[in-house]
Amino acid sequence: MKAMILAAGRGERMRPLTDHTPKPLLPAGGKPLIEHTIGQLVAAGFTDIVINYAHLGQQIADYLGNGKTLGATIGYSPEGEEGLETAGGIINALPLLDTETFLVVNGDVATDFPFAQLQNQPFDLAHLVLVNNPEHHPTGDFSLDSAGYVIDGGTDTFTFSGVGVYRRELFANLPSGKAKLAPLLRQAMAKRRVSGQKHTGFWMDIGTPQRLQELDFYYSQQRIGHA
Repeated sequence: MKAMILAAGRGERMRPLTDHTPKPLLPAGGKPLIEHTIGQLVAAGFTDIVINYAHLGQQIADYLGNGKTLGATIGYSPEGEEGLETAGGIINALPLLDTETFLVVNGDVATDFPFAQLQNQPFDLAHLVLVNNPEHHPTGDFSLDSAGYVIDGGTDTFTFSGVGVYRRELFANLPSGKAKLAPLLRQAMAKRRVSGQKHTGFWMDIGTPQRLQELDFYYSQQRIGHA
């Protein structure tokens, strides 16, 4: 199964850090955010990786190259300066994602989720990893029903982690251009074609400079713990 890292966001909330550096290349724990993610994917058996990029994104390709030094094979899906949103970015990258199913990970999240679990995960159109709602997103996104389906609504809501596996069919016959992922997922949820699981371990959305500092501190504590 191939993997895609979504790295086309402008990172407006991270300014001025992202005025000259794309958010995935911002450092935490001594290396760029995206390098942590690639390392985790490779360790989990996802060595064929596609990365989309937009604003300042050529810096990502220049830094990572073909991925050989990280144990990966990396292909790139450029989107111009503005980007295509999440679903639009995936649709644009489908020629590179030439497998029936594929993993997609947001480039601005950090987590200890074991990606290898998703290598053989049975699912219909999509399978999403959900997490407890962080302070900055208290209302959450979706719920899980007793059968393991993700539903829009419900009493106990969780936050979509930005980690999911998808079937090409979800994006079939959709036009190219800007498109958000959430409406597409909600349509599939209404037909009970989206499953999910809850991850209770570490997860962080690196959306602000403060959270980047918190992540850097987390990695420093991890190093101390393994020393």
